[in-house]
Amino acid sequence: MLFRGWVLDGIRAGRITQAFRCWTRPTVRAGGMLRTRVGVLAIEGVEVIELGEISGEDAWRAGFDSREALLADIGAGRGGTLYRISFHLAGPDPREALRRNDRLDAEAVSALRDQLAALDKNSRTGPWTAEALRLIGERDGRTAGEIAEHLGIEKPSVKRKIRQLKELGLTESLPSGYRLSDRGRVICKALPQKS
Repeated sequence: MLFRGWVLDGIRAGRITQAFRCWTRPTVRAGGMLRTRVGVLAIEGVEVIELGEISGEDAWRAGFDSREALLADIGAGRGGTLYRISFHLAGPDPREALRRNDRLDAEAVSALRDQLAALDKNSRTGPWTAEALRLIGERDGRTAGEIAEHLGIEKPSVKRKIRQLKELGLTESLPSGYRLSDRGRVICKALPQKS
Protein backbone atom coordinates (compact mmCIF):
# COMPACT_ATOMS: atom_id res chain seq x y z
CA MET A 1 0.00 0.00 0.00
CA LEU A 2 1.66 3.17 -1.21
CA PHE A 3 0.99 6.78 -0.22
CA ARG A 4 1.71 10.01 -2.06
CA GLY A 5 4.11 12.47 -0.44
CA TRP A 6 1.45 14.91 0.78
CA VAL A 7 -0.44 12.02 2.40
CA LEU A 8 2.69 10.85 4.21
CA ASP A 9 3.24 14.41 5.44
CA GLY A 10 -0.32 14.42 6.80
CA ILE A 11 0.18 11.03 8.46
CA ARG A 12 3.37 12.28 10.12
CA ALA A 13 1.50 15.37 11.39
CA GLY A 14 -1.36 13.21 12.70
CA ARG A 15 -3.97 14.79 10.39
CA ILE A 16 -4.49 11.76 8.14
CA THR A 17 -5.72 8.57 9.80
CA GLN A 18 -7.49 6.73 7.02
CA ALA A 19 -7.27 5.96 3.33
CA PHE A 20 -9.46 4.48 0.63
CA ARG A 21 -8.32 1.89 -1.89
CA CYS A 22 -9.94 -0.11 -4.67
CA TRP A 23 -8.55 -3.64 -4.55
CA THR A 24 -9.43 -7.06 -5.87
CA ARG A 25 -8.26 -8.19 -2.43
CA PRO A 26 -6.84 -6.15 0.47
CA THR A 27 -3.07 -5.79 0.73
CA VAL A 28 -3.19 -4.96 4.46
CA ARG A 29 -5.22 -6.40 7.34
CA ALA A 30 -6.58 -5.10 10.63
CA GLY A 31 -4.03 -5.65 13.37
CA GLY A 32 -1.15 -5.57 10.89
CA MET A 33 1.65 -3.08 10.49
CA LEU A 34 2.79 -1.18 7.42
CA ARG A 35 6.20 0.46 7.07
CA THR A 36 6.33 3.80 5.31
CA ARG A 37 9.03 6.43 4.93
CA VAL A 38 7.48 8.38 7.84
CA GLY A 39 7.31 5.39 10.19
CA VAL A 40 5.29 2.29 10.96
CA LEU A 41 1.51 2.44 10.65
CA ALA A 42 -0.69 0.27 12.85
CA ILE A 43 -3.66 -0.86 10.76
CA GLU A 44 -6.78 -0.52 12.90
CA GLY A 45 -9.43 -1.53 10.39
CA VAL A 46 -9.99 -2.63 6.81
CA GLU A 47 -13.62 -2.60 5.72
CA VAL A 48 -15.60 -2.71 2.50
CA ILE A 49 -17.48 0.54 1.90
CA GLU A 50 -19.79 1.83 -0.83
CA LEU A 51 -19.15 5.23 -2.43
CA GLY A 52 -22.46 6.50 -1.07
CA GLU A 53 -21.40 5.69 2.50
CA ILE A 54 -18.37 7.99 2.42
CA SER A 55 -18.90 11.06 4.60
CA GLY A 56 -17.31 14.48 4.78
CA GLU A 57 -15.62 13.30 7.99
CA ASP A 58 -14.12 10.37 6.04
CA ALA A 59 -12.78 12.80 3.45
CA TRP A 60 -11.24 15.03 6.13
CA ARG A 61 -9.59 12.03 7.88
CA ALA A 62 -8.15 10.98 4.49
CA GLY A 63 -6.65 14.45 3.93
CA PHE A 64 -9.22 15.88 1.51
CA ASP A 65 -11.03 19.22 1.86
CA SER A 66 -14.35 17.76 0.76
CA ARG A 67 -16.19 14.53 0.09
CA GLU A 68 -16.31 15.49 -3.60
CA ALA A 69 -12.51 15.83 -3.77
CA LEU A 70 -12.08 12.39 -2.21
CA LEU A 71 -14.65 10.84 -4.57
CA ALA A 72 -12.87 12.40 -7.57
CA ASP A 73 -9.59 10.92 -6.35
CA ILE A 74 -11.13 7.48 -5.84
CA GLY A 75 -12.84 7.64 -9.24
CA ALA A 76 -9.52 8.21 -10.98
CA GLY A 77 -8.29 4.70 -10.19
CA ARG A 78 -11.57 2.85 -9.68
CA GLY A 79 -11.52 -0.90 -10.20
CA GLY A 80 -12.19 -3.66 -7.71
CA THR A 81 -13.85 -3.38 -4.30
CA LEU A 82 -13.61 -0.13 -2.35
CA TYR A 83 -12.07 -0.38 1.14
CA ARG A 84 -11.71 2.11 3.99
CA ILE A 85 -8.43 1.59 5.86
CA SER A 86 -8.04 3.15 9.33
CA PHE A 87 -4.60 3.49 10.90
CA HIS A 88 -2.37 5.48 13.19
CA LEU A 89 1.35 6.20 13.21
CA ALA A 90 2.73 3.67 15.70
CA GLY A 91 6.32 4.88 15.71
CA PRO A 92 9.55 5.07 13.76
CA ASP A 93 10.64 2.33 11.37
CA PRO A 94 13.04 0.15 13.41
CA ARG A 95 15.26 -0.16 10.33
CA GLU A 96 16.14 3.54 10.73
CA ALA A 97 18.10 2.93 13.92
CA LEU A 98 19.58 -0.22 12.44
CA ARG A 99 20.82 1.68 9.36
CA ARG A 100 22.55 4.32 11.48
CA ASN A 101 24.31 1.76 13.68
CA ASP A 102 27.87 1.59 12.35
CA ARG A 103 29.42 0.42 15.63
CA LEU A 104 29.39 -3.29 15.02
CA ASP A 105 31.52 -5.66 17.05
CA ALA A 106 33.06 -8.79 15.54
CA GLU A 107 30.09 -10.90 16.62
CA ALA A 108 27.58 -8.59 14.89
CA VAL A 109 29.69 -8.50 11.71
CA SER A 110 29.94 -12.29 11.74
CA ALA A 111 26.17 -12.65 12.23
CA LEU A 112 25.47 -10.31 9.31
CA ARG A 113 27.96 -12.15 7.10
CA ASP A 114 26.13 -15.38 7.97
CA GLN A 115 22.79 -13.79 7.05
CA LEU A 116 24.20 -12.62 3.72
CA ALA A 117 25.64 -16.09 3.07
CA ALA A 118 22.18 -17.56 3.73
CA LEU A 119 20.61 -15.14 1.23
CA ASP A 120 23.22 -16.19 -1.34
CA LYS A 121 22.70 -19.89 -0.63
CA ASN A 122 18.91 -19.65 -0.95
CA SER A 123 19.02 -17.59 -4.15
CA ARG A 124 17.96 -19.29 -7.38
CA THR A 125 20.33 -16.97 -9.25
CA GLY A 126 23.40 -17.78 -7.17
CA PRO A 127 25.48 -15.53 -4.89
CA TRP A 128 24.61 -11.86 -5.28
CA THR A 129 24.82 -10.01 -1.95
CA ALA A 130 28.47 -8.93 -1.96
CA GLU A 131 28.34 -7.73 -5.57
CA ALA A 132 25.05 -5.86 -5.05
CA LEU A 133 26.43 -4.13 -1.95
CA ARG A 134 29.64 -3.27 -3.80
CA LEU A 135 27.69 -1.79 -6.73
CA ILE A 136 25.47 0.28 -4.46
CA GLY A 137 28.51 1.41 -2.46
CA GLU A 138 30.28 2.66 -5.59
CA ARG A 139 27.67 5.35 -6.23
CA ASP A 140 24.66 6.67 -4.35
CA GLY A 141 21.57 6.42 -6.53
CA ARG A 142 22.51 3.18 -8.25
CA THR A 143 19.21 1.93 -9.71
CA ALA A 144 17.69 -1.54 -9.67
CA GLY A 145 17.94 -1.55 -13.48
CA GLU A 146 21.69 -0.91 -13.36
CA ILE A 147 22.19 -3.58 -10.71
CA ALA A 148 20.04 -6.04 -12.66
CA GLU A 149 22.04 -5.46 -15.81
CA HIS A 150 25.34 -5.93 -14.01
CA LEU A 151 24.22 -9.08 -12.15
CA GLY A 152 22.36 -10.56 -15.12
CA ILE A 153 19.14 -10.83 -13.09
CA GLU A 154 15.66 -9.52 -13.92
CA LYS A 155 14.88 -6.09 -12.43
CA PRO A 156 11.85 -7.26 -10.34
CA SER A 157 14.05 -9.95 -8.79
CA VAL A 158 16.74 -7.39 -7.98
CA LYS A 159 14.16 -5.16 -6.27
CA ARG A 160 13.10 -8.10 -4.06
CA LYS A 161 16.73 -8.84 -3.27
CA ILE A 162 17.48 -5.21 -2.35
CA ARG A 163 14.46 -5.27 0.00
CA GLN A 164 16.16 -8.18 1.79
CA LEU A 165 19.25 -6.01 2.26
CA LYS A 166 17.02 -3.18 3.53
CA GLU A 167 15.52 -5.54 6.11
CA LEU A 168 19.04 -6.10 7.45
CA GLY A 169 19.55 -2.32 7.64
CA LEU A 170 22.26 -2.33 4.97
CA THR A 171 20.68 -0.17 2.26
CA GLU A 172 18.21 2.66 1.96
CA SER A 173 16.04 3.84 -0.89
CA LEU A 174 16.55 7.22 -2.50
CA PRO A 175 14.03 9.00 -4.75
CA SER A 176 15.90 7.22 -7.54
CA GLY A 177 18.03 4.21 -6.68
CA TYR A 178 19.71 3.08 -3.49
CA ARG A 179 22.64 3.87 -1.24
CA LEU A 180 24.45 2.01 1.51
CA SER A 181 23.49 2.85 5.07
CA ASP A 182 26.17 3.49 7.68
CA ARG A 183 25.78 -0.16 8.73
CA GLY A 184 25.97 -1.25 5.09
CA ARG A 185 29.29 0.55 4.59
CA VAL A 186 30.78 -1.31 7.58
CA ILE A 187 29.60 -4.67 6.27
CA CYS A 188 30.69 -3.92 2.71
CA LYS A 189 34.25 -3.39 3.98
CA ALA A 190 34.08 -6.71 5.87
CA LEU A 191 33.12 -8.73 2.77
CA PRO A 192 35.66 -10.33 0.45
CA GLN A 193 36.73 -7.83 -2.18
CA LYS A 194 36.29 -8.56 -5.88
CA SER A 195 39.59 -9.40 -7.52
